[in-house]
Amino acid sequence: MTQTTGPEPALAAGEDPRRYAQILTAVYDATMAGGKSPARPRDVIGDSWRRLQTLGIDPEQRSVASPQIDVSDLELSRRESGLFDILDDLGRGLESVVQDGDNILVVADRHGRVLWRSGSTSVLDRADGLGFVEGASWAEDSVGTNAIGTALVSRRAVQIFSAEHYVRSHHPWTCAGAPIKDPRTGHVIGAVDVSGPANTVHPTTLALVDAIARLAESQLREHHRQNLDRLRSVAAPMLARLHAPALAVDANGWVAAVESVALRNRVLLPEDVVAGRFWLPTLGVCDFEPLPGGWLVRPTGDEASETGRTTVSLDLRHHQHVRVQIRSEVGEWTHEPTPRHAEILYLLASSREGRSAAQLAADLFGDDGRAITVRAEMSRLRKHMSGIVQTQPYRFDETAVVDVLLPEDPSRLLPHSTAPAVVRMRRS
Repeated sequence: MTQTTGPEPALAAGEDPRRYAQILTAVYDATMAGGKSPARPRDVIGDSWRRLQTLGIDPEQRSVASPQIDVSDLELSRRESGLFDILDDLGRGLESVVQDGDNILVVADRHGRVLWRSGSTSVLDRADGLGFVEGASWAEDSVGTNAIGTALVSRRAVQIFSAEHYVRSHHPWTCAGAPIKDPRTGHVIGAVDVSGPANTVHPTTLALVDAIARLAESQLREHHRQNLDRLRSVAAPMLARLHAPALAVDANGWVAAVESVALRNRVLLPEDVVAGRFWLPTLGVCDFEPLPGGWLVRPTGDEASETGRTTVSLDLRHHQHVRVQIRSEVGEWTHEPTPRHAEILYLLASSREGRSAAQLAADLFGDDGRAITVRAEMSRLRKHMSGIVQTQPYRFDETAVVDVLLPEDPSRLLPHSTAPAVVRMRRS
């Protein structure tokens, strides 16, 4: 089954919302009762419903979401979310949608917690009745299928209309949400959502919300560039005086300046790095010294001739925090791979004999003709995992011990992934 990965509105242009809501209600009632449904829900909705049924979420629940943190913790969460600097841009971009009084604008963090909301008093009062308030969790596993939680899980812009919501009390609403990714890491850091009465549904709302999310990412990218420029202005003169291999990197490993080191865009840093000595897969043993806005990294030239047995632990238990941990005699390193790299690492761990570029293309895209795309992605991955992921065929090094930690619920295996091989494994 082919799944759409781009923004997919709930209704096609010109479709009658009332008629479609009636069809959805019939589909919903039959599905929740375990009977024969007159039609299939959209893939993104069906996948969400299956996840929630597996978790035992009650679609008839009457309780509403409630704030889980106090005011001071909420303010801290706002500032630590990575979204604080672009809030005004989000509000201005969607002002036309909420100014008529029928819709509410919501910005949530990567956990689905509502950080900000805006709208008229009347629509905010209606949202209060659902617990759609600042500090409340609107993650999928808290309140069922909704544009915030489902966008965060699927990593795509989604529109949820009427009975597509898993919890029946949400059926009078429609919502459109899009994830916001941190351009420095590729990880989702939040979501923007526009919600309102079901009769306000319109296909263009989703397109607008998705466009504003992409604009927010471009603003974050510009902030990142400015921060690197500031770090470079401090570090470049310092590196020039060292006359020894060194790099200046920001807190995420993005390189601002180099001296006598091969030019690269980014190095992967140890988790919770502090001043001291650490081993990096691509640079060996390095000394770390703090700089304003980053780190001075100085390769020592020390590297054990025998690293001994390497253990690779791929932790897929929490889809928002996929981690790969590498341990050897020369050190330990933890990294959060991108969603695509997480898919590849899982597929390679499942096929220790290795996969060719054409096979991985079929696994990832359902098209073995996209081998060139796979080779480019593998080149990026191997820059981070030098000596661990081999070529011809692509595989983990034969001497490495690879341990994969899977979620207890198979439907939660990389739930954002639409790669055919992952979808098969998730549903088998």
